[in-house]
Amino acid sequence: MNQHLEAIRETLELADKYSHAARIMQYDLETICPQNAMTKQGETIAFFGNEAFKLMKDPAFEQHVEAAYQQMDESWNEFDVAMVKQLYRGQLKNSKITPEFNLELAKAHQKAFADWARAKEAADFSMFEDSLKEVARLDRQVTSLRSEVPELHADLPYDYKLDDYEEGMTTADLDRIFGECKERLVPLLKKIQASKKKIRTDFLSRKVTKAQQEALAYKVMEYMCYDMNRGALTTSEHPFTMDVAKDDVRITTHYYDDAFLSSLYSVVHESGHGLFELNVPGETWDHFATNKTMGQHESVSRFYENIIGRSEAFADVVYDMVAEVMPHVVEGVSKKEFFEALNTVTPSLIRTEADEFTYTFHVIIRYEIEKEILNNGLDVSEIPALWTKKYKEYLGVEPSNDKEGCLQDMHWTEGFGYFPAYALGNMYNAMYYNRMKEEVDIEKAIRSGSLAEINAWMQEHVWKKADLQTPKEWIMEITGRELTSRDFLDYIEAKYTKIYEL
Repeated sequence: MNQHLEAIRETLELADKYSHAARIMQYDLETICPQNAMTKQGETIAFFGNEAFKLMKDPAFEQHVEAAYQQMDESWNEFDVAMVKQLYRGQLKNSKITPEFNLELAKAHQKAFADWARAKEAADFSMFEDSLKEVARLDRQVTSLRSEVPELHADLPYDYKLDDYEEGMTTADLDRIFGECKERLVPLLKKIQASKKKIRTDFLSRKVTKAQQEALAYKVMEYMCYDMNRGALTTSEHPFTMDVAKDDVRITTHYYDDAFLSSLYSVVHESGHGLFELNVPGETWDHFATNKTMGQHESVSRFYENIIGRSEAFADVVYDMVAEVMPHVVEGVSKKEFFEALNTVTPSLIRTEADEFTYTFHVIIRYEIEKEILNNGLDVSEIPALWTKKYKEYLGVEPSNDKEGCLQDMHWTEGFGYFPAYALGNMYNAMYYNRMKEEVDIEKAIRSGSLAEINAWMQEHVWKKADLQTPKEWIMEITGRELTSRDFLDYIEAKYTKIYEL
């Protein structure tokens, strides 16, 4: 083995031990950690994460990375190449980020999470405002420290943050994509709202127990081929997936006694994330924990949640599961009514509960606010008012409190730039869905008793190289085309035109 690669591997192995410990503590923090203990635990997580960062900043390690980058040739395997490219690019981006500043940043994010949790429970943005202001200040500082990175060539601070989540994506790209979405979705939403088609949804609020929802969750995870010997399911305020280690990918959900679909679709969504991590090649974990972008990841979770999960075939499968574990919910309800209810279009306040159609507007709203904060200096104190204004403008609804408004998501506790990944995921997965249809009888596969055949196609075409390629390279290899919103918009238009008989 190349001496530089050997030195790099030794350092990464040690760094991963710190990161592994931090991930376990983070999982605990977001699930069962007592509220009053969150701040202290967050500080410990920040410490362990920073110890891993220090190893990356060691001059000897950086020299090994640079030397390896210069020596790469065709004889190297693709995992070594991807690892070295990732590390070298990270060194460029973080060349001015010191361990001291990194620790300050991590502590600010952990404090923000603890304050957010308390603020959300109290539905009071003022309890979170100071922490979020500090996150915004530090995000601006991070972008200024990266201003000399030649590879990015970003003119706007927000572009630097976007690159953290989706390599190569720019504000210009998103303005174009979201502009296309608004151009086609706004008039279509008006047509749907004017449609005489009435969809029955009364049965969706029938009371169910936590035990019934949990039983349904495990049935769905088994159907999706989620390996519970390598995974776990529990509850949290905000559902998430934690890829703790190679054979340890955990997901969470929440249970509402009058809204079983909330749990069902958070389980399907998070299981999509989990399947992605559980099915990457073993060599991936040997080289880096994960190198996927959030757009790639959200494409998979939202593929299972929506394109598969809200299809008529999947609705029929889930109907039978519901009839088994909570029969009163579908008593007197036909399979067609059940399918239509899963796809009703109703402008609403909560992103994670939003229907497939209006979901994009929730992302656009957050994107526009994030841009204003980083590029134009919007004061964080103005967020609640701007949030209300945009929800009224795009969806015709207004939050009655901060909990169902700007406090509903946790992602801003970690900084800005994540939210566009959700919409980009929709664009990616609509493109590879069209590619999949050329090779797989998708309806037959869904009705087969498990998603094994669909997972196998995803493994070969979507999951296998996600850690090795940039998003643009990845989607080009899968589909032979550059990223476009057209496939997603065509899919949405065709599906909802049929459902609402437009």
